[in-house]
Amino acid sequence: MVRNIVGTLVDVGLGKITPDGFKQILISKDRNLAGITAPAHGLFLIEVKY
Repeated sequence: MVRNIVGTLVDVGLGKITPDGFKQILISKDRNLAGITAPAHGLFLIEVKY
């Protein structure tokens, strides 16, 4: 999930998707509308807060 969000946010930064478009993708819950999946290397969990 995080990798999909990060990949889509990269598209927002590149101007391929508007911030409003990003919001609509999240609301739709349709991964087919999202951008590329970010690569797994370099991603790690730092902390969990409850």
